[in-house]
Amino acid sequence: MTRKQDRSRYPLPPARTTVDGASRRIGVEIELIGPGVPEVARVVSEHTGGEAQSVSRYEYEVGGDEAGTWRVEIDQELLKKMGRERESRDEPLPLLDEAAEELLRFGSELLVPVEIVSPPLPMERLPEFDRLTGALREAGAKGTGANPAYAFGLQFNPELPALDADTVTRYLKAFLCLYDWLKSRSQVDATRKLTGFAKPFPADYVRRVVNPGYRPDLAALMDDYLRDNPTRNRALDMLPLFAHLDEDRVRAAVEDSRIKARPTLHYRLPNSELGRADWGVFVAWGDWLEVERLACDRKRLDDICGAYHELLKQPLGGMLADWAGECEQWLKNSAGQ
Repeated sequence: MTRKQDRSRYPLPPARTTVDGASRRIGVEIELIGPGVPEVARVVSEHTGGEAQSVSRYEYEVGGDEAGTWRVEIDQELLKKMGRERESRDEPLPLLDEAAEELLRFGSELLVPVEIVSPPLPMERLPEFDRLTGALREAGAKGTGANPAYAFGLQFNPELPALDADTVTRYLKAFLCLYDWLKSRSQVDATRKLTGFAKPFPADYVRRVVNPGYRPDLAALMDDYLRDNPTRNRALDMLPLFAHLDEDRVRAAVEDSRIKARPTLHYRLPNSELGRADWGVFVAWGDWLEVERLACDRKRLDDICGAYHELLKQPLGGMLADWAGECEQWLKNSAGQ
């Protein structure tokens, strides 16, 4: 596949730069199983031309990329903690601790994914993930579909073009309007459904935000969100962004040390399908672009917000309507307007 063909699968969003004129960046996180952390780190280092260095037996860092450091780690906090403690010791672990760690490691290797976390990359570099996912498949990487017990995901951390209240609110409105459509496009794996992947936003909160007249300042936007969503467990997790804007406000409402402040949205997608030759980051990127386009077109955004708000005001909150199907048709009809 040529570079031109690669790029055709990753169109850029309407808002391509930040307010200071820099190219917008995006972080990508991919979960997989099959090869272990050292082998995945080797693939990533070959992809980036950097050098893989062990932080512990469960965590590697890959330097050499001008965008920053890539991380490869097992998605298990306790094991990572054990691995760091092992590295810091001057003497071997006690036999009991060694046995406990080995037992946990054995169980984790069967079900817990290895996670690749990219640094914030210019969006123009997204086509590079086609080569990376291909190399991972050749190394034996598999995704959610390889086993009914697997529940692995893909995550986007797109930098916003601006951090003012209007921009942030428009992106949130666009996502909430398209959430049912995005979920239908994702074809959420049955295991993901059983594990309660990404609980939906409360209906009252959605109804408030999609109201075309909802245009709060940043303080009110954050307070409304934190009151109804004091959790990381949302498909679009706003907590990292809000912590970047006002960390004290977020920490007062949510006690979770995993929240990392950054000027990005945090979009959790339910399925990583690395084992499929026809799957790639481009699949999810194409759907996310509809959120980007909608957020950048105020008339289209107000139109769909108005329609969705009216639906949610109906008896049963529009539960009997096929909003995902209506979104599909609406996106087709409004394209290019």
